[in-house]
Amino acid sequence: MKKKTISIIGTGVIGAGWAARFLASGHNVKAYDPNKKALKNLQKDVKNALASLRKVGLNKNASLRNLKCYSTVNAAIKDADFIQENAPENEKIKTKLLKQIDSVSDKSVVIASSSSGLLPSKIQSMCKYPQRVLIGHPFNPVYLLPLVEVVGGKKTSKVYINKAVKVYESIGMKPLIVRKEIEGYISDRLQEALWRESLHLIKDGIATTDEIDDAIVYGPGLRWAFMGVCLTFHLAGGESGMKHMLEQFGPALKLPWTKLKAPTLDKKLKNLMISGTQKQSKKFSIHELEKQRDIFLIEIMKTLNKHQKNKFPNWNKKFNNFK
Repeated sequence: MKKKTISIIGTGVIGAGWAARFLASGHNVKAYDPNKKALKNLQKDVKNALASLRKVGLNKNASLRNLKCYSTVNAAIKDADFIQENAPENEKIKTKLLKQIDSVSDKSVVIASSSSGLLPSKIQSMCKYPQRVLIGHPFNPVYLLPLVEVVGGKKTSKVYINKAVKVYESIGMKPLIVRKEIEGYISDRLQEALWRESLHLIKDGIATTDEIDDAIVYGPGLRWAFMGVCLTFHLAGGESGMKHMLEQFGPALKLPWTKLKAPTLDKKLKNLMISGTQKQSKKFSIHELEKQRDIFLIEIMKTLNKHQKNKFPNWNKKFNNFK
């Protein structure tokens, strides 16, 4: 895709990840954040991300010189070809901010929000041109993970959904268009169910935080990385696939194996979660853990790239430097 000017509004963890991903793909990035500390740390955060991305492969035009920071929203979105908003997960804040962005930017430019659960119909409600406002929900670390959920509101046009998909595919992402507007979208709703059950198991003294993680890392997590939930269960049914699996394990759905309602996050449970994860981290800093995570993700993505070339053609086009 031709070099574009991308506006990043909000430069926390997610915004910095977007900035790194667009820069790695050779685009210009104009950034703004009302928090001066976040804006000041942006170049350092991007530099750390690019260290991992060099192992993947950078566009020949990728450069930190293509990153510019601005003191106002209006200056950051001037002449932008695509706008990615990353404000806090607060409906009022996002609605007000999107109204401002919409009133100043060219009406043909996509405005994507990195919301992880808000309804696009609500946060686009005060915009003059709501047809170009949508959700572009990424996953941390944005600069490595390819999934981005694209969700349109009641007034979002398919034309802009397609525009957003094209941009995301051009930077090596796997856009997943959510068919119906719903809180939490798809992936976060699945993660939330697992998270709630984890809290119950810890609260009831059945498992510790590290045992919960081991139960995923050394078991279903390995299978999920390759074929997800449904295909994994299809395989569990043997030669008859999902048909046999449903016949054999379907009745278990009536058993009280899981608790969908979240437990009360009281002081005792909070302490168990905090002390447990502190013990797991083994005194590594967050930055050190991020580096370890990135190395692992790149190795996993090498394997996916090798075995799923036909499934993720746009992703593989981006990551064609894997060896």
